[in-house]
Amino acid sequence: MLPAILIGALALIKEIHFIIAYISNTNSFPLPLTEEEEKKYLIAYSQGDQRAKSKLVEHNLRLVAHIVKKYSGIGRDLDDLISIGTIGLIKGITTYNMAKGTKLATYAARCIENEILMTIRADQKIRNEVSLQDPIGVDKEGNEISLIDILGSDNDQVFDIVELKIQAAKLYKLMEKVLKERERTIIELRYGLTNGINKTQREIANMLGISRSYVSRIEKKALKKLCREFQANS
Repeated sequence: MLPAILIGALALIKEIHFIIAYISNTNSFPLPLTEEEEKKYLIAYSQGDQRAKSKLVEHNLRLVAHIVKKYSGIGRDLDDLISIGTIGLIKGITTYNMAKGTKLATYAARCIENEILMTIRADQKIRNEVSLQDPIGVDKEGNEISLIDILGSDNDQVFDIVELKIQAAKLYKLMEKVLKERERTIIELRYGLTNGINKTQREIANMLGISRSYVSRIEKKALKKLCREFQANS
């Protein structure tokens, strides 16, 4: 179980990475289709119209971005995650069956998430095989031992915690470097970085004696600063 403060740091890191991905994408994602438009393109695609398929993919990219946000702190480049999620979206649209009554967005979301999760598991498996199986010494009886013998069974969790701690340490350094005292205070309170308890903007406003909208502006400004610094240091 991760400490609450690390969970808050992970949430903040995800938010920063997602903002970076969104800002760096000069072509904003198209708006979702209306129910009527979606039905029209689904019928056309079922009849072999490949342009209709392209439309369905294009207008569901916002769904990919929304789901990718959950996985933006895993060490994968955001552009990679968007690409992986888009593959899942295409698979979803290709295999979607209108007759089953499930909404396209619901079905596609599962396909997008499955594609991302399969990639994450594959990455972790490769990483485990390369590093955890490497010999690191011998035991009292002279038998060769590896890191996996010491860490136990939950190897994925070990990697996740170590990686998160590295990212969190980087985050704290950047906060000290680029944020003013009030900006840092608001970020720490919003994401529970001091005691693991997240505060709402209204609660922070009452604590600091300022308006909620002012807290919101300061938070957005602080996040933009951290985004720029993350990009500069990546």
